[in-house]
Amino acid sequence: MMKKAIALITIVILAGLLCTAGCTSQQAPATGDNTTPGATDTSILVYSGAGLKKPMNEIGAAFTEKTSINVEYNFAGSGTLISQMELSRKGDAFIPGGTPDYRIAQDKGLVGEPGYVAYHVPIIAVQKGNPQNITSVDDFARPGLKIALGGAESTAIGRAGDKLFQKHGILDAVEKNVVLRAPTINEVVVAMNMGTADAALLTLDQINPEKMDTIDLAQEDGLTLIVPIGQTTFTTQPDTARQFATFVTSDEGKAIFAKHGFPTYPDPAYAGIEP
Repeated sequence: MMKKAIALITIVILAGLLCTAGCTSQQAPATGDNTTPGATDTSILVYSGAGLKKPMNEIGAAFTEKTSINVEYNFAGSGTLISQMELSRKGDAFIPGGTPDYRIAQDKGLVGEPGYVAYHVPIIAVQKGNPQNITSVDDFARPGLKIALGGAESTAIGRAGDKLFQKHGILDAVEKNVVLRAPTINEVVVAMNMGTADAALLTLDQINPEKMDTIDLAQEDGLTLIVPIGQTTFTTQPDTARQFATFVTSDEGKAIFAKHGFPTYPDPAYAGIEP
């Protein structure tokens, strides 16, 4: 009996030691964390002109790969974006199709000082083979033509085009030929691709050479626009917004714009174009 008692006591003591060792192991402090290396919940919201969608999507992916910061976009006509920023007071950066729209946002106190990325170069787009024999913007006033234009209140090129028509004294005549006033430049591209318009004002980067031919506009008409970017005045993460804007205006960011058909800023060919 004595031997059985001793054996039982020994088993109890061993069990207690094992339990103590196990409990100590579970309570030991962790040496690492559960965060995936490089992962982050940080994201920024960028208001971008719809005509910049292709390069900006690629830039967003490249920025995220470099920094692990997600980039969310709101693509629309610049006029629409300005209204959204003014109402919501949310978001981190603004990149419209040209400096005139950026200045509007700046005058409203929505954005800070910009950096410059590329040139939006307006040209006349006509159907392949130019069946209507259009040679200049003055032909837009010719009766019977079907013209597609960006909205004067919603797009940078629509606003610039109306100023050009006024300068040439043909605004009213052109308006009679307009079959589309689009909220973004993308709808104008669709109209030209589908053949529902004879001609349009587009930018060099939007041309589909399989469907369209182009006619250059005179430099003295001053329609070439510089694409600006800057952080909003109401961003809650100014350092991250500044980091993104700096990336867009870097050589790497500009190279992506060049890949998508944009001349990059500065370019001696557009030396006379001021922001």
